[in-house]
Amino acid sequence: MKGILLDRGSLDAGDLDLSTLEACFSHWRSYPETHPEELAGRLAGAEVVISNKVRLDGTRLRQARQLRLICIAATGTNNVDLEAARELGIAVCNVLAYATPSVVEHVFTQLLALVRHSREYDARMRRQDWPRAAHFCLLEPTIHELAGKTLGIVGYGELGQGVARVAEAFGMEILLAQRPGGAPQAGRIPLMELLPRVDVLSLHCPLTEQTRNLIGQAQLAAMKPGAILINTARGGMVDETALLQALEGGRLGGAALDVLGEEPPRSGNPLLEAGLPNLIVTPHIAWASVEARQRLVAELVANVRAFQRGEARNRV
Repeated sequence: MKGILLDRGSLDAGDLDLSTLEACFSHWRSYPETHPEELAGRLAGAEVVISNKVRLDGTRLRQARQLRLICIAATGTNNVDLEAARELGIAVCNVLAYATPSVVEHVFTQLLALVRHSREYDARMRRQDWPRAAHFCLLEPTIHELAGKTLGIVGYGELGQGVARVAEAFGMEILLAQRPGGAPQAGRIPLMELLPRVDVLSLHCPLTEQTRNLIGQAQLAAMKPGAILINTARGGMVDETALLQALEGGRLGGAALDVLGEEPPRSGNPLLEAGLPNLIVTPHIAWASVEARQRLVAELVANVRAFQRGEARNRV
């Protein structure tokens, strides 16, 4: 069976063992990245395509006449034309639950950095503020605890549940938002009712037409003054201009974003240029611990092997 990995560089920095994945195929090709003009040639003859973020639209899929399986090296499926794949009889599978510890740890790393002001205190230390202090400690900026605070979660799947477990260990109260576009569920609160009640809002739902621009000017205005927004899901769910205005105006206590509307932000992004102490932006790395990425490889192998045995695993 002929297999191809289109964008190895999006998941491997040279620190992973890919030998088990390569061993799945009699013929194997792997590319650090694939540009749109290179895609047709690279898909030619491939029976299995592994891709993280390369866009596989209907036109490309129709040209790949030997293609039988697409393995998405991620949970999200928005980069593959699923309708075209079904029409062409191409199986599509993704990977689930591989990055939960990594994402959960990232959420609380950033949240604690914001409430404990670790970056600002590090900057004060580098300025030698402590040796010049009148007292044994520094007390500005004011630090806060997570204990007793209320966390709102939008998207209560694998990741949302993982975040909730850790939040409970910190002594936080958990409120769950009704998923936009989903059927009403017991215990879920409509988003606009939830926002004024939470000290922290964490997003963990997929990007869909219902969740695009989920957090805009009206939603930010509805949040508690001083509340914190955490987004490790998808950039398209937050209106970045409205967020910047809320931060600059002192409406929000802070925000931590691991995702932006354009990735990489080649066109620039005002959030990256703002220089705000209460804004943390990281380059889509919440999922990317080496342990999580190696689990991802193991899941890809399991998906391919299941397909070779005639079994459906993680089909979408």
